[in-house]
Amino acid sequence: MTISLRDWQFSCIDTALEHFSSTPHFFCQATPGAGKTRMAAELASRLLEQDRIDLVLCFAPSCQVVEGFRSTFAAVLGRRLDGQLGAAGAALTYQAMEYRDEGFWRLLDDYRVFVVFDEIHHCAGHDPLLSNAWGQQILHRIQDRAAFTLALSGTPWRSDDRAIVLARYSTPEGHLICDYRYGLKEAIADGVCRSPRIVLLDNQKVKLTEELGSESSVRMFPSIAKLLGESPVTYEELLRHDEVINQLLNLGCGKLDELRLVKPDAAGLVVATDIEHAQQIARALDARGEGCRIVTNKTPDAQQVINVFRRSACRWIVAVGMISEGTDIPRLQVCCYLSRIRTELHYRQVLGRVLRRIGESDDQASLFMLAEPTLQRFAERIADDLPDDLAVLNEVQMPASTPVTTTGWIGTAGNIDGLDDNIGRGADLAIGVGAASIISLGGFAVEPSYQVSFSQHYRQQLLACF
Repeated sequence: MTISLRDWQFSCIDTALEHFSSTPHFFCQATPGAGKTRMAAELASRLLEQDRIDLVLCFAPSCQVVEGFRSTFAAVLGRRLDGQLGAAGAALTYQAMEYRDEGFWRLLDDYRVFVVFDEIHHCAGHDPLLSNAWGQQILHRIQDRAAFTLALSGTPWRSDDRAIVLARYSTPEGHLICDYRYGLKEAIADGVCRSPRIVLLDNQKVKLTEELGSESSVRMFPSIAKLLGESPVTYEELLRHDEVINQLLNLGCGKLDELRLVKPDAAGLVVATDIEHAQQIARALDARGEGCRIVTNKTPDAQQVINVFRRSACRWIVAVGMISEGTDIPRLQVCCYLSRIRTELHYRQVLGRVLRRIGESDDQASLFMLAEPTLQRFAERIADDLPDDLAVLNEVQMPASTPVTTTGWIGTAGNIDGLDDNIGRGADLAIGVGAASIISLGGFAVEPSYQVSFSQHYRQQLLACF
């Protein structure tokens, strides 16, 4: 099947084919939403045509991404990638590696195998002692046995300072060396990705009422950052505040209404903290007459729910831990970030879900979130695709008494790639809402209880990229 490729994909494939004439490992960093899977499939096709490989193996961090690899590779190669007789190869999760028998791994000795690793930053390891379970499997089973390997990542770094498996780092600086890089700035300029508009919601008059027995005190805070930094109120508590949910959904729904005038099937994503939180958000959407679907790691047939949503005209999907990395729903253009996770890796992977562009008319994506200091810092770095303080390998000393972690799922342990310094900051925009909302937090008799209420003085800060 002939599939039109983007210029960066042609360029990356040509670079990889030349690279493979002397070195078997190739590392590609391309911004989320750029089309790494399709590039990898076309590269596999070229290697098969040139009779340089016999089989293809793909590994990815989740079942959802594995399914995407199978369908994309089947379309490009004209052959299945399901591991059955007659297939071009197989696509598996990283977790499945440790359950393959020796007969499976002998394929790498008996055939010329091209191995593709998606979101390789989940796999740690140069030194087996500092590897995680997935990294150990790659080092032990694949590194010196595959004919060629392709490592892919949109966000190539880790928060634990361990090396990414198969990656190379400069000496002595420790900077990650990418064989090919395609950043967000280039992707937006090329019309490959949408330009993100990140809106931070703040409030100028936050009232905190604390009660201990018969005593009570009232404090006012000029911003959410001040409230979080100088009171017992936590970020997660704010995320569950009905007023916060309603305000962020108001912004998201308004933007989605605007986008659907041009693109009628445009959709929104809400990233929730847990299942109870997702249900709270779904009720708020339902009260607005907004159609939505919930998908979590407990949802039966979650992949089917995602697939149905992808093809439908339903306006919103509320997700917990399912749509953060590699999941392809191109009609998503709006995101409300209500996750308690505050790592740069997770934040950028979520943003990447609304950046994938599919036409001339959908050149913008919007993300709405609270003006929480850590998230604000991440937003301000979105234009820097490989932040120096993240994509650097530091020496890690493991105490002799500390057992090496061998769990395979890294989840959100890591940080990500960002953007550049030319993020324009818009002026604060005051918007009015109804009466202040109050929530009770705490509730144990022996502990102080407190209430947070928001004034009508909301403001938005716009971080517009490029």
